[in-house]
Amino acid sequence: YIKIYNFEFILCVYLLTKGDTVSSVDISTDAEDSLPPSPCSSAEGKIISLSHTDQQHSGDQQHCGVFVAEMGSRKMLIDGEVTNDESSVHYDFDLFVIGAGSGGVRASRLSANYGAKVGICELPFHPISSEVIGGVGGTCVIRGCVPKKILVYGATFGGELEEARNFGWELDEKLDFNWKKLLHKKTAEILRLNGIYKRLLSNAGVKLFEGEGKIVGPNEVQLTQLDGTKLTYSAKHILIATGGRAHRPDMIGQELAITSDEALSLEELPKRVVIAGGGYIAVEFASIWRGMGATVDLLYRKELPLRGFDDEMRAVVAKHLEGRGINLHPKTCLTQLVKTESGIKASADSGVEFKADVVLFATGRTPNSKRLNLESVGVEVDETGAIKVDEFSRTNIPSIWAVGDVTNRMNLTPVALL
Repeated sequence: YIKIYNFEFILCVYLLTKGDTVSSVDISTDAEDSLPPSPCSSAEGKIISLSHTDQQHSGDQQHCGVFVAEMGSRKMLIDGEVTNDESSVHYDFDLFVIGAGSGGVRASRLSANYGAKVGICELPFHPISSEVIGGVGGTCVIRGCVPKKILVYGATFGGELEEARNFGWELDEKLDFNWKKLLHKKTAEILRLNGIYKRLLSNAGVKLFEGEGKIVGPNEVQLTQLDGTKLTYSAKHILIATGGRAHRPDMIGQELAITSDEALSLEELPKRVVIAGGGYIAVEFASIWRGMGATVDLLYRKELPLRGFDDEMRAVVAKHLEGRGINLHPKTCLTQLVKTESGIKASADSGVEFKADVVLFATGRTPNSKRLNLESVGVEVDETGAIKVDEFSRTNIPSIWAVGDVTNRMNLTPVALL
């Protein structure tokens, strides 16, 4: 049963194969006397796809199937919808993606593999992100999961080497750790992965642009290249996959603190660290730095770290963090940071003051949507700047889609990939 404009029809059942040419389309109506003649009777069209309600089939033939045929200037049934034929509209790209992180790269590759003409843009590479620098691979590859795991692995060896003494291993009295060597290995790995992601796009036939993209129309993207030159491209569909960035709380001296971006690229290993936040990023960095010998104070607002996780697990994690020598400060928030001759003085609302070489803000992330020019086309965002999407990741503008952290749903790489 279909509806074409104001005409209602029931399609007859055929034994069809994709690619068959139909010279006459039989359409019967449920009220022939009251409806105008079929707009596609005796027309010729080619079957472009098949869907079927009966699983019986033989080879490429499908029985009891509703077919989709192009008839002149009209396209009939597509996934239950009837749309006007868009073949006369020319676009530079079928899909243009802004942001080449996990979600953007995967969407581009898969679309290109299905035959779409795809373009993607990304900011120039740098381990520490900003509004004007980023890199192919995105947060996970360049300044998230991958480099973090390298530091986690590096931090675990200290305890294991100490424990090895009890199992017959003869080690020197002092174990030396070379932070800069580990940092060099980390940087080399993310550069390698950055190159791999670029090759994946190239091999899939995706056109990669380096520069900043923003939306200037429902089907139009403006790209600002590194030399300032502006290019404009049209696209049938636009996908926003610009990710998110670490949040900095508003307090006196907040510019003295670092975020997870800088924490992965520190030139020197800190000896005294204060971490504000109780999420998994805060807990991971507390474990990394403590594993490398630093004194770590972890401050968070709740009774236990890892809000949102299972309470019993949270209690076990807190116990183990303390067992590793990390100083926990529940129900405590930083209020002020002051630069001193010996480092940073961090004041808390409990009245306690901490002396630190490094203060890390691990207090959440915000969507990268400010510079996309979304308001010009009416794309809706929430109070945090996250792009609002439906269950299919489509915005309120039918031609514009968004995936990943910029939608602030579940900010995890596997979710962006889906």
